[in-house]
Amino acid sequence: MGDRFRSATFDDLPSHLILEILTSGARLGGVDLACLELTNSTFRATNLVDFAAFQLSRSHPIYVSLSNRAQEELLARCNGNWKKVLRFLQSVHQSSDIVETSSGNQMQIRSGRYHTLLIKDSTVYSCGSSLCGVLGHGPETTQCVAFTPIKFPYPVRVTHVSASHNHAAFVTNLGEVFTCGDNSSFCCGHGDTNRTIFKPRLVQSLKHIPCKQVAAGVSFTVFLTTEGQVYTCGTNSHGQLGHGDTLDRPTPKLIEPLGSGPVTQIAAGPGFTLAVTNDGTVYSCGSGSNFCLGHGEQHNELRPRVVQWFRRKGIFVVRVSAGDEHVVALDSNGFVTVHTMSSQGRSTGSSSQSDLSKPRKVQFRRCYCGLSAPFSTSWSDKNPRRRYFGCKYWPDSKEDCCFFEWYDDEVSEWYKEVLNQLVYTWGKGYCGALGHGDEIDKTVPALLSSLKNHLAVQVCASKRKTFVLLDNGSVYGFGWMGFGSLGFPDRGVSDKVLKPSMLYSLKDHHICQVSTGLYHSVVVTNRGRIFGFGDNERAQLAHDKLRVCLHPTEILVEGVSEDGGICL
Repeated sequence: MGDRFRSATFDDLPSHLILEILTSGARLGGVDLACLELTNSTFRATNLVDFAAFQLSRSHPIYVSLSNRAQEELLARCNGNWKKVLRFLQSVHQSSDIVETSSGNQMQIRSGRYHTLLIKDSTVYSCGSSLCGVLGHGPETTQCVAFTPIKFPYPVRVTHVSASHNHAAFVTNLGEVFTCGDNSSFCCGHGDTNRTIFKPRLVQSLKHIPCKQVAAGVSFTVFLTTEGQVYTCGTNSHGQLGHGDTLDRPTPKLIEPLGSGPVTQIAAGPGFTLAVTNDGTVYSCGSGSNFCLGHGEQHNELRPRVVQWFRRKGIFVVRVSAGDEHVVALDSNGFVTVHTMSSQGRSTGSSSQSDLSKPRKVQFRRCYCGLSAPFSTSWSDKNPRRRYFGCKYWPDSKEDCCFFEWYDDEVSEWYKEVLNQLVYTWGKGYCGALGHGDEIDKTVPALLSSLKNHLAVQVCASKRKTFVLLDNGSVYGFGWMGFGSLGFPDRGVSDKVLKPSMLYSLKDHHICQVSTGLYHSVVVTNRGRIFGFGDNERAQLAHDKLRVCLHPTEILVEGVSEDGGICL
């Protein structure tokens, strides 16, 4: 009789119901699943957590967009650990968009030339210099020394922001786009006036075209719709608008569809535009100065052109970042790369021996449960030279779903390269902005080999400096110190850091997003805290009395009323 009224425990739930709880809503992350596995005997005794991570990963938009080979490479890069795959996918997504902190806040931060924009729970704040009206607080405001909420014409929930030298753009959850700043070049998309827009104004020509991203260049703007189409407006002296000519556009105009499919990410430099499609192809157009387009030459491109180096290597790019004079790219394995040209004009690099035309001796097999890559690895006791890969994640089965093996010396150079790729940089190498230990320009993408043993989730480029964010929350920086904006307190304010170096000044924090402007940089932690370093002459770090912050200094947003912060 007593058994009828016994309280049910989590262990009493059927496996399929537990799995449904773990995967519903896709809110759990790789770290969350790992914690469940460590703290609950039910999860330790089964493979439910692994299977949940597998399902969440396979439904993630970044993973879905990858080719079968890119999916296999990513899993191999993560040592067959689906929890690590999930953490990578979610980290890449959040570092470029909205960060969901452990405190429940949703945040995004962007640095402009002398100002900073912040989204916190759909409200936008700004601080720093209001040159050209970029802060969005009206003509009477010249500077804000604390984060101050921006007022829109009517209540909106902002999900994406972009900060440029002379204007700003905002995207709402409904896909609406607002802009403010210097509109003399019509970069704000309002064709009825070329005057400065001091407060956010709706871009009317995109009113019925929902957008999800926006990238503000110098005097031009790039808009990405929810359907993966790209619109541009503003100055077009180098062809950066991508319409096949150099005519300025007063309102957003659609770029002809790219052959590789819908666009998933955009970036804008001073005079060039970058776009990444859902198949990992990178396109570039605009000014070819400093080899920023990645084509090995400095000719302007009036229409988006494929960066063939990635395509020839079979590299699937997920994110790009445009600096003033260089570019950084992140591939689907979390790698960053730079490629150089030999004196004879032949393409060389750290992976120069790889050849995709060589036969692959490692064969991935798809098992009945849908897995198409190694899940776990072990060494054979009988033959230590031979490595075995198997898939074991069904809760009710301990036997392999699929199984194969190979000798170490049988593994092709191609597969070895899969396990050693990272981040890619190209363009002007002045001050070590490309991270290769020198100041030599790179005409096409090149592997950043010093980070090949790390898993990167975000790349961020600005004037002569670069940041790389890793999946463990650590940040590496290289390039020009720029008044301390690189984050090394022990270095001079004008020193050069030629190779990626870890920012030990941030080692006590798990960083989720980084952004850098001309002379200042800001980061957001997984707890929702904001730190800034570098020049604060114009209060771009939201501090009233500090001229410069050589050490990362916390920026507070709490306590800001709806009436605003401190504006002058």
